[in-house]
Amino acid sequence: MTNLYFVRHGKTEWNLESRYQGAHGDSPLLPESYAEINLLGNFLKQIKFKHVYASPIKRARVTAFELLRNLNQTIPVTLMSQLAEFNLGQMEGMLFQDVRQKFPHEFDAFRNHPEQYDPTKIDGESFPQLINRMGGAIKEIAAVYANSDSNILIVSHGAALNAVINALLGVPLAHLRDRGGLANTSTTVLQTRTGQDFNLVKWNDTSYLQKTGGDPTDTI
Repeated sequence: MTNLYFVRHGKTEWNLESRYQGAHGDSPLLPESYAEINLLGNFLKQIKFKHVYASPIKRARVTAFELLRNLNQTIPVTLMSQLAEFNLGQMEGMLFQDVRQKFPHEFDAFRNHPEQYDPTKIDGESFPQLINRMGGAIKEIAAVYANSDSNILIVSHGAALNAVINALLGVPLAHLRDRGGLANTSTTVLQTRTGQDFNLVKWNDTSYLQKTGGDPTDTI
């Protein structure tokens, strides 16, 4: 059985500001995010990982290497462009409230109605395009370790992970958001034996972060 551990990157300055980052926008991790990555590393330390795959975007890349340092394991790392966040086009760098005013339909559909999301106006990437790009990469990764007992770590982005994980589980496009969002430095685990069929083991686990109360800027 192959276990895929999906980690959303640590919280950034733009996350705190409720600003879209996407595939081309980026901002530094908050100082406290390094402490949270350390907590995640301690939580995962007893698990022996075969490989780490990460988005090359800095916030995810830094999270992956910081996590690897805390795991204290010698593990090969591969940066894959297919694991990058949604291309959000003109929404990137904008505050959520400003996007809601300028692109109200795109804002609502992206958050609440994936089957209605048409990014043509904002020059962005659709849900099917993201799922094809990222889902194909994850299936390729899983196929390498099919029929083996392996643990694989994948560090990526909230909106992209939310969409692709649910798609891998066979969730229809209209219901991709039904489970809710993924928090910064959260862990979601899928199992697969074939590299094609996936089962959900754990969704959006943040128990190790020792947080009390929810901060809406933590989750997308």
